[in-house]
Amino acid sequence: MKKSGGIVALIGGIFGTFAAVVTLFAGGLVAGLEGASAALNETAVDNAASSEIATFAVLGLIASFATIILGAISIGAKSRMPGFLLIACAIIGAITGGTLVAVCMILTLAGGILATIGTKKTAV
Repeated sequence: MKKSGGIVALIGGIFGTFAAVVTLFAGGLVAGLEGASAALNETAVDNAASSEIATFAVLGLIASFATIILGAISIGAKSRMPGFLLIACAIIGAITGGTLVAVCMILTLAGGILATIGTKKTAV
């Protein structure tokens, strides 16, 4: 079950990366529309919304990359730590990454749970 959890987490991380890139493009589109609107109205440009969207995208991209790395590690791991870290990355990515990344982090959360449950306890 830990291998399937790692594979599911990898898929969630890959989809999360695509979602973060789409969110980044959306931030650029909003910035362009804000600039065009300000040019037509001859007012100052306030890029608060586009900078927030770009921040969400970057944080989602970091969480997705961490998910891909931890998913690959959890496939062959002997301990439960990569599974716990996958769950933490999924929660952090869902909170900070924006809506599209949060939807993809559901797969990562499921993969983290599978990787954690599937690893047998080892005697110390």
